[in-house]
Amino acid sequence: MDTSSAFELAATDAIGQAALAASGEVSAVELLEAAIIRVEATRTLNAVVTDLFDRGRAQAAALDESGVLRNEQAGPLAGVPFLLKDLGAALAGAREAMGSRALRDHVATENAWTVDRYLDAGLVVFGKTNTPEWGNHCTTEPLLFGPTINPWSPSVTPGGSSGGSAAAVAAGVVPAASGGDGTGSIRVPASCCGVVGLKPRRGRSSFAPDGGHGLEGLVNGHALTRTVRDSAALLDVIAGTAPGDPYSAAAPAVPFLQSAAQTPSPQRILIATSSPFPTDRIDPEVVAAVEATGRLLESLGHHLTPGAPTIDPDAVADAISVLHTVSNAELHDLAADHLERAPLEDEFEPSTWVMIREGFTTTGLAYANAISAVHAQTRRFAREMAGHDVLLVPTLLTGPPPYGLLNQPRGTTRAFFDVEFATTGWTALANVTGWAAISLPLGQTAEGLPIGVQLLAPDETVLLSLAGQLEQAAPWAGRTPPRWVGATAVSWPPIL
Repeated sequence: MDTSSAFELAATDAIGQAALAASGEVSAVELLEAAIIRVEATRTLNAVVTDLFDRGRAQAAALDESGVLRNEQAGPLAGVPFLLKDLGAALAGAREAMGSRALRDHVATENAWTVDRYLDAGLVVFGKTNTPEWGNHCTTEPLLFGPTINPWSPSVTPGGSSGGSAAAVAAGVVPAASGGDGTGSIRVPASCCGVVGLKPRRGRSSFAPDGGHGLEGLVNGHALTRTVRDSAALLDVIAGTAPGDPYSAAAPAVPFLQSAAQTPSPQRILIATSSPFPTDRIDPEVVAAVEATGRLLESLGHHLTPGAPTIDPDAVADAISVLHTVSNAELHDLAADHLERAPLEDEFEPSTWVMIREGFTTTGLAYANAISAVHAQTRRFAREMAGHDVLLVPTLLTGPPPYGLLNQPRGTTRAFFDVEFATTGWTALANVTGWAAISLPLGQTAEGLPIGVQLLAPDETVLLSLAGQLEQAAPWAGRTPPRWVGATAVSWPPIL
């Protein structure tokens, strides 16, 4: 496939590319080679940090030779090139550095359960994307691989921790890439990069073969996409449980892809433009984007009410801080096992080292109290949402933040999260409560940078239906960043 054809394919979403393969118009190998051309054309974005091209070529060739793509039983994503976030999406035999210098040579020995689901669906895995160390930051600028560039502007972060995936999708490298979300790590980069980012509800998919959950249930995995239907189709792929899972989510009444195409019944939507955490300001452009989305939803027949559920911000911030310190202490042990020695301080990011050191001294009682606080705040949140179906809020309280803000050590883990939550606002509440949440690229700043608007609900079905309705009413697919693949080269200043 020539370069111009490869660039033209960038505008086709994952379901569209799979349809081309199913019709015989292109082969899986041709789709992959086109994606590789796009990776090479966007190297300066630093979104893809591990090439698995030969592995992808072998898989694509096997799909073509088997004839499965022309089979009516093939799923809606078969043959589509796909990138894995280098955290939470282990692929046996591939490097799994997790953004950490201590794990730069670490290789996964088995597939994550979700990765097996992706492969079973015929997604062609051919690379891994950049992520901050252990997903600790809502920005993607690890010392190991260097910063990922936001395709919209080199002066603002692509978000994190799924920033490499978001940048690759936003630039047209791939139509979809995997992500994970512990305090907003899918939705923050979705907002920064102008793409769709859905955090599923707790228990929607499995952490098998080893883990039961991440951060005591705060973490959920899914993907970054440009279209709602791709997000829904990918959720259908990973939805389910594995033997031994500690909890699960009820199966949807109909496939998520079907829900995304259905017009939702009138929803009772609570709309808030404030923050649940202390903050100096919320950008007026963000407020305007949320309010405009509210008016659009009203015009579509939904019922909007101003207001917001309240939480104890100190209790939530303290609990999340404690859970992260213990998680980082556990990952320190993983690094020690891998290195067969005690890791050195300078093998970690400065902010990671603060969390590790606190994790070493966190007591069992403090950990138990943090879990209890999460449950108590979840019940408070749910009580205050009674009578409402959906919460409409900003994804971020500002436009895309600058580099160097969300990854710096602040002396303590709690101080670190105080800075994060003053920017991210509502994202962590979806993780604490276990609710599903989706960020949609419905606004933009005066400079043309994307602004995400966020919807939260107990289940993904209503969110996908609403998102599909909003996508039809206010399409965003035609908005592409300056560093869209094949665009005229732009001379960028260096990152400060």
